[in-house]
Amino acid sequence: MDFIDELTWRGMIHTMMPGTEDQLRKEMTTAYLGIDPTADSLHIGHLCGVMMLRHFQRCGHKPLALVGGATGMIGDPSGKSAERNLLDEATLRHNQEAIKKQLGKFLDFESDAPNRAELVNNYDWTKDITFLDFAREIGKHITVNYMMAKDSVQKRLNGEARDGLSFTEFTYQLLQGFDFLHLYEAKNCKLQLGGSDQWGNITTGAELIRRKNGGEVFALTCPLITKTDGGKFGKTESGNIWLDPKYTSPYKFYQFWLNVSDADAEKYLKIFTSLTREEIEALVEEHAKDPGQRPMQKRLAKEVTEMVHSVKDYEAAVEASKILFSNQAADALRSIDEKTLLDVFEGVPMFEVSKEEIEAGIPVLELLAVKTPIFPSKGEARKMVQGNGVSINKEKFADTNGVIDSAALLGGKYIHVQKGKKNHYLIKAV
Repeated sequence: MDFIDELTWRGMIHTMMPGTEDQLRKEMTTAYLGIDPTADSLHIGHLCGVMMLRHFQRCGHKPLALVGGATGMIGDPSGKSAERNLLDEATLRHNQEAIKKQLGKFLDFESDAPNRAELVNNYDWTKDITFLDFAREIGKHITVNYMMAKDSVQKRLNGEARDGLSFTEFTYQLLQGFDFLHLYEAKNCKLQLGGSDQWGNITTGAELIRRKNGGEVFALTCPLITKTDGGKFGKTESGNIWLDPKYTSPYKFYQFWLNVSDADAEKYLKIFTSLTREEIEALVEEHAKDPGQRPMQKRLAKEVTEMVHSVKDYEAAVEASKILFSNQAADALRSIDEKTLLDVFEGVPMFEVSKEEIEAGIPVLELLAVKTPIFPSKGEARKMVQGNGVSINKEKFADTNGVIDSAALLGGKYIHVQKGKKNHYLIKAV
């Protein structure tokens, strides 16, 4: 596989420094991509860069994932309108370990292959350098004029930031340039990868290497991922879509990909999966014949969920997805965890009832019309129960004299009530 060819057909190249292609075809090359460790999980906004590293390794080259322990303490002004919070070392170390674990699902860190991936932290080579050493050894090689010309600096200076640009942030591009220099000298790293908003910082590093020791290095950036409707990719009403299941459940993660538009699905299949060109073209053709079946979205959701989580998590997410629309989902409803249950029924009305009362047993009509307002009266509840229009935990409940007790509690805490085909409710035992 040829890295540039692979990224080109996948639509993953935004800008590339001249000579990059020749360098990659000449020899196994080491490249790095920086990841900001401001949280202990990556989110899907990081995925394009991570997939670049994955393709890079699959094409026989050596990837370095740089966790910005030092630069994370400062904050990159690129694309930002405000200075970010600074993190302490203990938090950064915790975040680094969590991120490495996630990256292990995409990259080979463990084998003896010459191109096995490595995780590096710029805090390790930055923490002991003094300000005077940095000013003398690094600062003297790059002029203020050069730094001022960068888009990220200009935008902040021209009024996009309420408080301007701090000296701390202004030095960010030098620190990132120092990373490139260190990895070039220590690991023969000749290529830096990143998002298109990083181009200014990356080229500062290349210029620093050229001026300091005459070395030639290269740069390649991927486009910032967008949605066809202009909305921000990876953002939902509840925030980022995280890779860590404790922040975004596998069910919710799966649902995100399942619900992308047709236009985005084709683009995302190329960027976020390792499917071949032929496989994606076949999916596009299948989709065109019957868009209602959404084959592109289904395959996209499968590939990304299995890659980030597991086959088991994917299968559980598919089962959970059926709960809302299937009358044969009683077993699935009882098997899912609390977080997934709440994700499945996000936004449905929830009512609280005393757990003691439920354990003692509550007549079903009283539960539905007195303890909760699911029905306005016992009479209406009775009529719908008799008409087979009420399900408790996805099982039809037709006994108007029936009693609901602790045996109905899902996970010892919830009861799902369905009225008709579309009205769902949760009762929580408190």
